[in-house]
Amino acid sequence: MISNNYEPIDCNFYDLLEAAATLKKECIIDFFNAEFREQQILSRIKNLFTENKEEYMELENDTLIRLDKIIAVNGKKLPNVC
Repeated sequence: MISNNYEPIDCNFYDLLEAAATLKKECIIDFFNAEFREQQILSRIKNLFTENKEEYMELENDTLIRLDKIIAVNGKKLPNVC
């Protein structure tokens, strides 16, 4: 079961996201959507930010993804995600 409580992500994985955002690299992002279903999107990371002690990724199409809902970016899995 996927929790609604925010779980901070691995610092090394956050660094990977920052690098992709800085380089404006197009990414394949696998994540759990609001209905807790796996979804995949191809986009660039526009911004990483924190709001209410939760970290988010904003994509170039204005999609927001809470970082602990990420499964993988470009095939690299987020540690501790099944």
